[in-house]
Order: sequence, then structure tokens, then C-alpha cells
Amino acid sequence: MNGILLLDKPLGLSSNAALQRVRRAYGADKAGHVGSLDPLATGMLPICLGEATKLAGAIVGGHKCYRFSIALGARTDTGDREGAVIEHAPVPQGWHMQLDAVLTRFHGRQQQVPPMYSAIKRQGQPLYKLARAGVEVERAPRAIEILSLRALPSPGVATPEPVEISFEVVCSKGTYVRSLAEDLARALGTVGHVSALRRLYVQPFEQAPMFELETLETACRAGAAPQLIPADTALPELPQVHLTLEQAARVQHGQAVVVAPVQAAGRVRLYDPSGRFMGLGETDGQGGVRPRRLYV
Repeated sequence: MNGILLLDKPLGLSSNAALQRVRRAYGADKAGHVGSLDPLATGMLPICLGEATKLAGAIVGGHKCYRFSIALGARTDTGDREGAVIEHAPVPQGWHMQLDAVLTRFHGRQQQVPPMYSAIKRQGQPLYKLARAGVEVERAPRAIEILSLRALPSPGVATPEPVEISFEVVCSKGTYVRSLAEDLARALGTVGHVSALRRLYVQPFEQAPMFELETLETACRAGAAPQLIPADTALPELPQVHLTLEQAARVQHGQAVVVAPVQAAGRVRLYDPSGRFMGLGETDGQGGVRPRRLYV
């Protein structure tokens, strides 16, 4: 029971609640999800089962693609539609005339202030707990990257008083769509909050199918559980290093080995002579390889 399942997380369910239902459906001892989705959000939630949980930290660094909508004219304390409205502002007429120029300013590497309603910890306390207690603290900006950001066709875009604008964004790890939505609304001369959010994919699963939770549970009860994605395919950018039987035994005991030099120093995927994935290693680029995160 080792591998990755791509869940289409349903609306209204926390990532952890969805994770536990998948774990029970598969009867897995260990499970972990790659990146959290708020209850408001739907879409791709990669869930690692069994030994694949050891690689969750390596997978989470991939780019992510979201489709989201901003309701203009009102800001909420949570940054999304589940929060209480704390500010109103008029929506400037002709806002759509400046939309393309505004979107251009948000492309590339930049600094983003994370929202108070986030799992980032301050002196050991998650920010969302402080926010629920009515406490707001200063947050240090974080480096993020917006690879692409475009507005989607919407019936409201051509009206003088739009209700919502929809977007699609491809962004780096650590990007908060709620903060992006608020910043976009400000750049348009008003305020706003996220009214809908869906994660379309997590790199490198751009083209991989997702499974709905209820369909998955039904299939598992019928003994037809969907096949899990092999964990090593989640890291295609890492070079492969194939070991001899003796080298594999040494690596299994935590020892370094010498192999033919790979292209550059860094993380690699390790395989035994039968082609079985053993886990992650690190090479010095000159032939030395040491184990870092063994799969079994």
C-alpha cells in the first residue's frame, strides 16, 4: 500500500478530513497530503500512502495551478467568502480597462505577505488561532513566483458594476491565493475576497486524473481500489542512479557508495538492480552517493 492518490477534494471538507477518509478506504497505516486546501477550495490534493509519505516533503515544492474568483467591493477577515465583511469599497467604473496592465505587474518573482488565516506559526502558535482570537500580528513577506496569471471570460467583466472576476494562476510553493486576490482588488482600486477556489493541478501531475472521494470509497468497498501512482514518478526532475547489488545493500544500511558520476551534485532517485525504487540520495557530482530518504 505504497504510492500516491490524486484526490479531487470536495467542497466543505478540510484537507485532513479528506486525508483520513482516503487512508481508511485503503486501510493504510500511514498517510499524508501534499499541500493543504481550505474547506472552501476544491481540486487536486495529492495523498501519499504508506512509504510514499516519506517523499511528501519533496513533492510539495512543485508549481501549482489554481482557478479562482474574486468578489469585488467587499473585504473579509479571512480573505474568502467564509469570513465576515470588514470593509466595503466602491468598484471604479472602467476597471476592466486597466485589468491587463494590472495583471502584468503581478507576473514574476515577488514578495507576498501571508494572510493571518494561515498555518504559519508565530512563536509556536498558528496564525489562524491568533486571528480567531482577534489578534493580528505583523507578518514578514515571503518570496513567491507567479509564472502565469490571466483573467477568464466572465459575464460580469463587461458590466460597470461587476460582482466577480475569474482568474487562472500558475504559481510557486507558498503562494496564498487569498492574499493574491486581495492585492489584485487593491490594484484595481477597490477591495475584494476569494469567492471560489479550485486547484487544477500540482506539478508534476498536470495531466493525471483525479478521483472523487465518494467514488473512491465505493470502489474500495467493492475491492476495486484505484491503482496508486508510484512515488518515484512524482519526482521526474531528479536523475536516476542504478546501484549494483552490493551498493544497494550498503545504501540500505545508510552507507555512502561510489558510482559513475551523474551530471551535477544534488538529489537523485536510487534504484536496486531489479529496478525497484529505493528512495532518495544525494550525489556530490563526482561519483559519491549517500542515502537521504530511503523508501523501504
